[in-house]
Amino acid sequence: MKVPTHLSTLTTRIFLQVRPRVKHYLQGWRQRAESIPDPELRRQAVMSIQTKMFHCEGGAIYALLAGSHFDEAARFIIAYQTISDYLDNLCDRSTSLNPSDFRALHQSMLHALTPSARLGNYYHLRQEQNDGGYLAGLVRTCQDVLAKLPAYLAIAPALHELAGHYCELQVHKHVREDQRIRRLSSWFRRHQEHLPPMTWYEFSACTGSTLGIFCLISHAFQRNFSRDLPQLIKKAYFPWVQGLHILLDYLIDQEEDRYGGDLNFCSFYPTTAELEKRLTHFYTSADKSIAHLPYASFHRLINRGLLGIYLADRKVDCQKEVRKIARRMIRHGGGIAFFFFLHCLIYRRIHEKQDPVPPSDS
Repeated sequence: MKVPTHLSTLTTRIFLQVRPRVKHYLQGWRQRAESIPDPELRRQAVMSIQTKMFHCEGGAIYALLAGSHFDEAARFIIAYQTISDYLDNLCDRSTSLNPSDFRALHQSMLHALTPSARLGNYYHLRQEQNDGGYLAGLVRTCQDVLAKLPAYLAIAPALHELAGHYCELQVHKHVREDQRIRRLSSWFRRHQEHLPPMTWYEFSACTGSTLGIFCLISHAFQRNFSRDLPQLIKKAYFPWVQGLHILLDYLIDQEEDRYGGDLNFCSFYPTTAELEKRLTHFYTSADKSIAHLPYASFHRLINRGLLGIYLADRKVDCQKEVRKIARRMIRHGGGIAFFFFLHCLIYRRIHEKQDPVPPSDS
C-alpha cells in the first residue's frame, strides 16, 4: 500500500481509511470511558473523546506512512492521543495543583512507549482513583503495538526524548499560576543553547505536540527503515512542525483560555503583528525542515492540513484578530491549505449537529 503524496489520494484515504478506523477504535474507548466508576474521571474521559476527536483524526493520518501496517499504527496513535487528551482534561480542570501529581499521571505516557514497563497507579497522588482500568488499558494497547515493531529499539531514544519534553511541559504549565512562567523559563534556559532562536513560550509550544512520536512510529513500520532516520525525523519535527501545530492550537484557544484562567503561549507575544510574523516563520521553517524526509510531499500536505484543521475551528469566528490572522495564514498556505480549510469547516459543522457536546454535569 503506497503512501499518499498527492492531495486527491490523501483525501480519499482519509475518508475511506483513516476516519472509519478512528471511529471504530474511539467507539471502543468511549464505551470503556462511560463505564469508569469514579464520576469525575468518567466525565473527563468521555469529554476528552467527544470534544477532541479531531486530534485522533489528524494524528491517525500519520498511520498512512505505515503502508500495510496502517491498522497497527492507527491503533497506537488513537490510544496514545486518547491518553494525552484525557490527561490534559484532568490537569486543565484539575482538583490538584501538585506538580508531583501531574508527573505521576504522565508517567503513563512514558510507560506507553516502553513495552517492558510495569504499569503503576498513576492516580496515587490525587483524590480520584478508580478508573476501572481505563488508563492502564490505553497504556497496554500502546505497549502491545510497540512490542511487535521490529525497529522499536532504533526509535526508542527519540520517542522518549520527545515524550519526556511533552510530560515535562504538562507538569510546569499546570502548577499554581504564580509558578508557571518561572518554571517554564528555567526549563527553557536549560535547553536554549541547542535550539534555534526562540522564546521560552515558543519552546514550550514545540514540546507540546505528539506529531513527532506518531511520525517516528509510523515510519518505523516500513521495511526500508534506516538507522539514521529516527534522528532525521526528530530534527524535522522538533521544533518546527510541532511548534506550528501547538501555536495554531493556542492561537484559536486564546479567548477560551482567558475565560478559564489557563496558560496560553500566544498571549505572550508583545503584539498581534509579532504573533503573526512568528506563526508564518514556523510555517515556512516547518516546510523546510521536512524537505529531506522520505515522502516529503506527504509531510508538506500535513503542514497545510494543520492550517486547515485548526483555522476552520468555530472558535476562530468569535475572535476578530484571530480571524484576520487565520485568513492570511490560509492564503499563505495556498490552494491546498484552502481546500483543507473548507473541508474541515464543512465536516466539523456536520459533525457538531450529529453529536452535540453533552452538558458538563452529565
